[in-house]
Amino acid sequence: MNLHGKQILGYKLSKQGTSHFQAYNPANGTSIDPLFYEASKDEVAKAFDLAEAAVLPYGEISRTDRAKFLETIADEILALDDDLIHRATQETGLPAGRITGERGRTMNQLKLFADVVRKGDFLEISIDTAKPNRTPFPKPDIRMINMPIGPVAIFGASNFPLAFSVAGGDTASALAAGCPVVVKAHPAHPSTSVLVGSAIRTAAEKTGLPEGVFSMLQGIGLHVGQEMVKNRFAKAVAFTGSLKGGKALFDLAAAREEPIPCFAEMGSTNPVFLLPERLSDDAASIASQYVDSVNLGVGQFCTNPGIVIGIKSKALDEFVEKAKEKLNQSTGGTMLHKGIKSNYDGKLKEISDQKGISVIASGAGQGACVGRAHLLKTDGGTFSANEILQEEIFGPASIIVECKDSAEMLRTANSFKGNLTATLQATSADLQNTKPLIRILERKVGRLIVNGFPTGLEVCYSMMHGGPFPATTDSRFTSVGTGAIKRFLRPVSFQNFPQDALVEELKNENNMGVWRIWDGELSTGSIIDS
Repeated sequence: MNLHGKQILGYKLSKQGTSHFQAYNPANGTSIDPLFYEASKDEVAKAFDLAEAAVLPYGEISRTDRAKFLETIADEILALDDDLIHRATQETGLPAGRITGERGRTMNQLKLFADVVRKGDFLEISIDTAKPNRTPFPKPDIRMINMPIGPVAIFGASNFPLAFSVAGGDTASALAAGCPVVVKAHPAHPSTSVLVGSAIRTAAEKTGLPEGVFSMLQGIGLHVGQEMVKNRFAKAVAFTGSLKGGKALFDLAAAREEPIPCFAEMGSTNPVFLLPERLSDDAASIASQYVDSVNLGVGQFCTNPGIVIGIKSKALDEFVEKAKEKLNQSTGGTMLHKGIKSNYDGKLKEISDQKGISVIASGAGQGACVGRAHLLKTDGGTFSANEILQEEIFGPASIIVECKDSAEMLRTANSFKGNLTATLQATSADLQNTKPLIRILERKVGRLIVNGFPTGLEVCYSMMHGGPFPATTDSRFTSVGTGAIKRFLRPVSFQNFPQDALVEELKNENNMGVWRIWDGELSTGSIIDS
């Protein structure tokens, strides 16, 4: 296992900085070697110089070769074997089974995007052929295709050391789009990041790609990330983390002389609505599943069910009592790092100190980084009147909101800001009786769920993992699933170009068999000259 504390700048390693830090084992409180050096301003600039130099050669390789690169990254990650699993468990406190599963998800994401690249649908080609005899004006030949936006600055997430980190969904989708990437490794798991970053570098070398297609920088302070976003060659930013961090990067990206998009996923409370008939049928079972979802991963998921809303009834009373009973018996697990634990404790105290809210259940657990579960309760009027109660508690805590009637439930739903998800525990009759609630929630979230819980994301073509602000900075895009590639593309039209000057996908002969809109009709065929 070749671990180092240097920056990965294309195919070379660099250590110009003098400031350094170490990883921290949250399970036992010990520091972990080696030392990691903060990237210097010059190293950040060098990473983007290399990325800019790679834009044209990487964008011009075949889609087949680009797909092979993504698949080779997956192979190289698997080849890290137990070294990766062991180091990731040390740096995060997560069990080996969770890391193994996350490795599989990371590899599957890369392979899925390889399939997307081969198919070519993401190019969204549209061709309007010329009509020189049209009156009163001739119609020109116009052909449009999506093209890579350019170098992307990517920030690894703390809560998923593999699937949302160095080779996670942001990197996979940007590379699939044809964009070189510069990744800032999360300082909570720097050795894990080195291993995965080295795997990407090896894959790039094996597949003969230009040197600057991938670079990775280390840093525990703010200056590395700020320099990345401000670099003149950066054309987009991708971030998963807190509202404070995401908004700061968004503002920085917008304040540049050339503003660039910042696709930040910044957390969510993911409200769960308990509708009357469904709750009356199965209050105890729903309560048990709810507590399991709150405690999953020590609550360190952006899809954690942070708010549950129900109408005052005997069934809701039963739900609350069962949830209290199960949560009181739960034992907290190790949180990912002491920063998350500190933020969890601070936000939990702020919320529980609010007027009209009470802590009704608490789990067990001891340790510097152990996150104990908490269940809080309030009423609909108090919740709707206090925006602080809508702020995410990143950890195993959730608030039950008791509404007087269905009208107050609707008012509560309408008070929500943007979220990633909303869940309806509902029968078919409930859904028919609460159509206004569904219409409200459609405007508040990116994903609506019936009779489940929001934790757990399927990486697929139809997944929408995004939502209105403050869940994300741009509700039109997803950060999970194949649609994530659209963040790093821009459409370009070519007017009256001769055939031999066009890229293969835009030529009349559709030898690559991609789907195209040809004079308004979807087709994989070749254009027949009229």
